[in-house]
Amino acid sequence: MDKLNYKHLHYFWAVARTGSVTRAAEQLGISMQTVSGQISRLEQQLGRSLLRQQGRGLELTEAGRVAQGYADRIFLLGEEMEEALADPLLDQTLRLAAGISDVVPKGIASRLLRPALQTGCRLRLSCGEGDFDELIGELGRHRLDLVLADRPVASSEQQQFQSWPLLSCPVQLLAAPALHASRQAGFPASLEQAPLLLPSRDNVLRRQLEHWFEASGLRPDVVGEFDDHALMETFARQGMGLLPAPVSPDGEADHPGLLSLGALDGVSERYYVTASRRKLQHPALQAILLAWS
Repeated sequence: MDKLNYKHLHYFWAVARTGSVTRAAEQLGISMQTVSGQISRLEQQLGRSLLRQQGRGLELTEAGRVAQGYADRIFLLGEEMEEALADPLLDQTLRLAAGISDVVPKGIASRLLRPALQTGCRLRLSCGEGDFDELIGELGRHRLDLVLADRPVASSEQQQFQSWPLLSCPVQLLAAPALHASRQAGFPASLEQAPLLLPSRDNVLRRQLEHWFEASGLRPDVVGEFDDHALMETFARQGMGLLPAPVSPDGEADHPGLLSLGALDGVSERYYVTASRRKLQHPALQAILLAWS
């Protein structure tokens, strides 16, 4: 196949977004015939129909929907590039793209990244959340500089990536005021049949919690399971159940509206940073490692 003609793809992208050759031609400042002709050439090159007539309008074929998804990323990335290169302070700016696993509490994430803000350079920080495996995939595609998570990278991926432990925090149980009042006396025995919110089963902390309750001879009532820590905290704040959460290393309050019942002896949450071996000298990464070593 010949190299993709991005001008043809851009014309298709305009039609896909507007749903009309007429509106796309108006936006592009060219004739409808030019738009239609260039899209036909793109379809011939790809060997797929991207658009089909639906009544008086056009709709995307399945191939067209796939193509639009890629075109969205291509041209939005181009816009980001133009914006970045237009920055008059570009040469004095340190850019850091951080992926944060959705199990990492927001307060902990901000503390772990704080040393990157103290490098003395003008920092342009972009943060995104997601599933750990998805973030590692983005790291491998060089769309991220580092990933913060509750686990290191798997041994099978250590040739491409490297992980470092940053922080270990004891875990406490938090509760909304009414639930706290009903379970405070006699802690931890008061946890018997207490409503409990837990991370999902593939979470590292989940296994520790289950072992702790089993070893303590306590049987809480698991009323919710969550992939996202922030969502779990929201339900805890509404009084749905007890929230297992790390104790902040500097004593700052990260959980407004929730009160601590107490710590769970021997249970801790560990946090790691992972980076591509090609990015080990990134100044922000080095600042983070130095601060938390």
